[in-house]
Amino acid sequence: MTSGPGRPKDGLAEWLLIRPEISWPSWRGACLAPGTRACDGFRKFFMATRGGRDGEGTARVPAALDVAFADAEEGRPLTFALMAKWQRTVLGHDLVDFRKVPAFAKGGREQYGLAPDTRARFEHCLSESAQPDLPLPSRAARTYLDILFFHPFEDGNARAAMLALAFVLAREDVRLDQVHPLQTTRWADDAEGAADLAVLLGILITAAERRLSHGRQS
Repeated sequence: MTSGPGRPKDGLAEWLLIRPEISWPSWRGACLAPGTRACDGFRKFFMATRGGRDGEGTARVPAALDVAFADAEEGRPLTFALMAKWQRTVLGHDLVDFRKVPAFAKGGREQYGLAPDTRARFEHCLSESAQPDLPLPSRAARTYLDILFFHPFEDGNARAAMLALAFVLAREDVRLDQVHPLQTTRWADDAEGAADLAVLLGILITAAERRLSHGRQS
């Protein structure tokens, strides 16, 4: 995954190149009854993946999730400022801003460049989380990947991506009861992997609705 001897590939440039060309899957949708929700799989995910590392830090992530869900219920648009609010809770910092230097991930194998318009392009991508002509699983998957590959924060971008994913779903009254299947490495130049993530999200949404329906009937 390099662009030259010893130089990591610019993952953000790769992502912006393939992003408009991804063949996002169709989705018939899951019909939740009004006022019903699956149990919160995101909270279970964060507690399971971070529970033994940092007790105080682990508690901050569900607190940020509560804020994100409240923002979703109010129908707020997804912006960097909104994400920065959540990230202040996640990191326990008073000030969280857009990164000032190129970022690296995956042991240095992927770099995310920085240009004068990077933040503006990020804001535009976030606004597309509400794109009306794209199915919810695809919009949620694309937003999640936008955050991973723009890497807007100096720290905690994986958590930020998952919080934004939960927000995009919750804004349309969808919550997953299982999130762990989403945990895998994502590469910026993998268009098929991006589409597969949308397919997986559709499956998880539909399965959550089915389990919830069976629970109501039992």
